[in-house]
Amino acid sequence: MPIGLYFIDTSSFGSRDITPRGTDSNINLPSFIWATPAEVVGGRLQLVVLQPITASSTRGAAYQSGFGQTLLAAQVAWKLGNNINFSYLLGAYLPSETKIVIQNPVLHQRFAITYNGDGWNLTGNFLYGTFFDTRSASGTFYPDFLNLDLTATKHFGKWEIGPVAFGSTDLPTNNPSYARQGQFAVGGLVGYNFGPVNLQAYVTRDVVQRNYAGLETRGWLRVTVPIYQDKSETPEPSPILRKF
Repeated sequence: MPIGLYFIDTSSFGSRDITPRGTDSNINLPSFIWATPAEVVGGRLQLVVLQPITASSTRGAAYQSGFGQTLLAAQVAWKLGNNINFSYLLGAYLPSETKIVIQNPVLHQRFAITYNGDGWNLTGNFLYGTFFDTRSASGTFYPDFLNLDLTATKHFGKWEIGPVAFGSTDLPTNNPSYARQGQFAVGGLVGYNFGPVNLQAYVTRDVVQRNYAGLETRGWLRVTVPIYQDKSETPEPSPILRKF
């Protein structure tokens, strides 16, 4: 993205089919991204601050809500030519004392490759999460994990439309009592560029899940607002950012 300061918020509400009562959750991911003029080994340096806010109801129980782990990260983005871009993000989710979310710090690495040409936005994000400590103070076990996000949208004037998909999986552990979880979901996205503000809405549905007790349907809304932007550069579509 061009030099500037951006506010990006991704909000989603999901319901998982569990008999007799499902599990619902709302995840808000407000973030600030500063695309600096600095370069690191030929790539543009970007700084990220993200503060999750969550609310959930497990199998019909009363909703609980709170702030999640704050993410502090730095990202370097390279233009490789032929409308292909690659970026690497390194950061950490800080410890949290909110009981309904993960509490231990997590090393966060994300690799992204994007093609932005002829009106297309083809993006793949690969996220690798590593826990500094796999046991919380209450004894909860946290496995390392992988996430994959895929986007293939086409722009028609101010409109954007196309399929999206994401998957997540816990990595193998040496804890024989832990049941690894995973899921893969597909869906569709519709977006509209109102000028400085870009809005995207999409819906996804699990096609497979492991140890979540049911398939999930989730609706997403994402807004990108430039607070300050260097008008001398051409904006590029931003990849979907997600972390559960």
